[in-house]
Amino acid sequence: MTRSRAAHWPDMPWLGSIIAVLVWEGLAHVLADTFVLAGPTAILGYLYDNAGLMSRALAETLGNAVAGFIIGNLAAVLLAVIATVWPRSDAMVRGLALVVFCLPLVATGPILRVVFGPGDGPQIVLAALAVYYTTLIPLLVGLRAVPAGWLDLVHSYGRGRWAALVHVRARAALPYFIAGLQIAAPAAFLGAMVGEFTGAERGMGVLTIRAMRAMNVEMTWALAVVATVVAVAGFWAIGWIARRFMQGEPPVILSPPRADRRGNAVLALLGIVAVLLLVWWGGLKILGISPFFAKGPVEVFDALFLAPDAPLVRATLRTALAETAMFLLPGYAAGLGAGALLAMLIVLVPKVAGTAMPLAIALRSVPIITTAPLVVLVTGRGAVGTITLVAIMVFFPTFVACLHGLSQAPGQVVDVMRSYAARPLTVLVRVQVPAMLPAFFAAARMNVPASVLAVTVVEWLATGNGIGSLMALSASQSDYDMLWSAVVLVAVLSALGYASVGWLERRVMATYAPEQLQ
Repeated sequence: MTRSRAAHWPDMPWLGSIIAVLVWEGLAHVLADTFVLAGPTAILGYLYDNAGLMSRALAETLGNAVAGFIIGNLAAVLLAVIATVWPRSDAMVRGLALVVFCLPLVATGPILRVVFGPGDGPQIVLAALAVYYTTLIPLLVGLRAVPAGWLDLVHSYGRGRWAALVHVRARAALPYFIAGLQIAAPAAFLGAMVGEFTGAERGMGVLTIRAMRAMNVEMTWALAVVATVVAVAGFWAIGWIARRFMQGEPPVILSPPRADRRGNAVLALLGIVAVLLLVWWGGLKILGISPFFAKGPVEVFDALFLAPDAPLVRATLRTALAETAMFLLPGYAAGLGAGALLAMLIVLVPKVAGTAMPLAIALRSVPIITTAPLVVLVTGRGAVGTITLVAIMVFFPTFVACLHGLSQAPGQVVDVMRSYAARPLTVLVRVQVPAMLPAFFAAARMNVPASVLAVTVVEWLATGNGIGSLMALSASQSDYDMLWSAVVLVAVLSALGYASVGWLERRVMATYAPEQLQ
């Protein structure tokens, strides 16, 4: 390649995006009679004609999303600090945080609306719930990605865990924390919009409902584009701030695995369950919610096992879960694979990043609340659309986490391999992929509840099948026994899925990255 040609390459990354926009416009004209796709010019025209309406809705949703983003991330940092400084609390913190994150937003929204009534409370709480776990898990992984020698040095000066956290672990965790914040930015917007679905008076979620009911294609696509622009701006802003302050090379972590200190897992699990039941029962008592809406542990157990119609309730739930699993598992696997493969492709062929990154961010940054109607418009209400949406939901966190994980490969080790003329694929397989594994499995665990959220939202909004539809139908019919039973069952199954991924993670990392098993 000549020097003059190379000088033009910085302009080339946008070529893919420009081509995509042109293809989009062309398809919109070809499919004009099908009412499924609005082109960029039609969207811009709608936004120009309705600038006041859209700006007011955006300001409302953005304010709630920012509030939830701040609250959720502060909660994540606080939980991570507690789990790090006081290791005995690690299992309890993770367990409680996981169960709360596994609560399906589709059902949590109506319950929060009953608790908070009208106002912004449900939107802010759901935005916080949507982000705290996506930050907590990468942050905990980063706090462990520390060479043992650094900790030994701190201890040799007589300093304790707090000093190790402030002077060593916090610096090592910064790239993982940034990855969590970047994933959280679109999630906060999604949480706020889900909250607006539950009876808010203003916001992007309210407009989305209006667009869906009116089958207004231009309005639906305009909402998706605005939501995407906001999410992409948040993603890039966080990345830009990170690049300003993170200049150091990742450390070489070659310490031997630490001794197994898992303790009695059964006792820890029983403790978590006991605390959860106590918080559940006590929370309902403190809030004083009517027993008609709020069902405690005893009422849910009665509905599932003791009531005369308990067999019918269990059969209904079993049928709905089977329908959901048919779409959930393929979409989850496809999203994980696509995210990891694209991240590795970008490492092997960096020029791909210029085209792939903006498209990948845009693809996932569209909140699923607006993605679902669009995909259903294009693919119909069958399996393809549902699996695609679940894969999209899983793809982006995996992609971002794997990119950060690949960047954590020690530069010294990479330099040694390159000095021996190792091929890029060899460096990727031998050094970068093992460095990526902690981030990949963190994303895999984090995506279990996220994929459940995706499939339940699609079932709620579009397909009318599965556990998502059952929860929405139960809420609309005031069948709170069924609603709370479904919430508990989904949360338990999500936690079991999370535990299964963790079991697989420990076995894989025991071979490829044992130093990060603590």
